[in-house]
Amino acid sequence: MGTLYVVGTPIGNLEDLSPRAARVLGEVALVAAEDTRRTRGLLTHLGLSKPLLSVHADVERGRAAQVLQALAGGDVALCTDAGMPSISDPGAHLVERAREAGHDVAVIPGPSAVTAALALSGFSADRFVFLGFLPRKSSEMTRAVTALAEETRTAVAFESPYRLLKALDILAETLPERRCAVARELTKLHEELRIGSAAELAGHYRDRTIKGEITLLVEGAPRRGAVARGGS
Repeated sequence: MGTLYVVGTPIGNLEDLSPRAARVLGEVALVAAEDTRRTRGLLTHLGLSKPLLSVHADVERGRAAQVLQALAGGDVALCTDAGMPSISDPGAHLVERAREAGHDVAVIPGPSAVTAALALSGFSADRFVFLGFLPRKSSEMTRAVTALAEETRTAVAFESPYRLLKALDILAETLPERRCAVARELTKLHEELRIGSAAELAGHYRDRTIKGEITLLVEGAPRRGAVARGGS
């Protein structure tokens, strides 16, 4: 019985791949990948050539039988484009099916844009809430942001560069006093972190072409009894 390895991969800088992850990718019989083109590039960087099976979100359930068949004869690595499988990416269904079929499942921890952005921002990270990708529709996004009004934990979300301004405008209207952070292209050549009110950040990005992977943070509401920023 083969083992399914859930492998964390770099979110940008390929040097962040762990030696253990590199070893496992070299030893498995098959790599199940969200995007075979992206994973092939990583394997090429490592000097590896491995059979690849596409398991992006639209086909993950349909490909489970093929992954189980491969596990019957050897080990399989599960990778997404960047970061940890299952975290706003495919993977959870395959992990569940493999475990149900009696296979061992092992995790190879790796980079995460969530924790990287939190550490870089300086916002409180003792407790935080991860929202995944914000809703696409403006009305649903507004409801999601409004729900943060009493949230004392730092909120972390992924956002598309095409929807960042809409998210910041909604935040500016709904939570105008709350500090936000935009972490863009983490670990890559043009890594950027900007902190300010949502209105300030929207003003910065409004006339710019926004590119890259974006993690959006919203500072938590002051806890009851806490001294306000700048108070005595």
